[in-house]
Amino acid sequence: MKNLYERETVDEVMARIDSLQSAAQHRWGKMDVGQMLAHCSAAMDMASGRINPPRMFIGRLLGPLVKPVYTNEKPFGQGNPTEKTLVVSEARDFSHEQIRLKDCVREFHQGGEAKCTRHPHPFFGDLTPQEWSRGMYKHLDHHLRQFGA
Repeated sequence: MKNLYERETVDEVMARIDSLQSAAQHRWGKMDVGQMLAHCSAAMDMASGRINPPRMFIGRLLGPLVKPVYTNEKPFGQGNPTEKTLVVSEARDFSHEQIRLKDCVREFHQGGEAKCTRHPHPFFGDLTPQEWSRGMYKHLDHHLRQFGA
């Protein structure tokens, strides 16, 4: 499974982020491309420990049962719920958010496992750095596919 500790995976993600255009239309969902970039940066901030949303009650019940969805080979499907603190509804500057996301991905990669959060995921609970890295790749892949990248 691809993960963000692998140089070739990071290179792929960076190229896909670079391929996005400010006028790109979503294939599903409600966010525009700038909002999606900001949302992905917030998720990377969570994986890096810069933000620590509390555990969701439903996640405490179901998270351990569906945790493999976060780390397995299968891409995320459409229509998955979003953690409230990661919802971006206001307009965002595309160029700024594109640079910010690339910085977040680069910092996560360079920090390696030692800099990965030890805080539980708000839905899935405790994750190893490798699980965070695989899940963050899957999350980025999901949203990049959402905009055709």
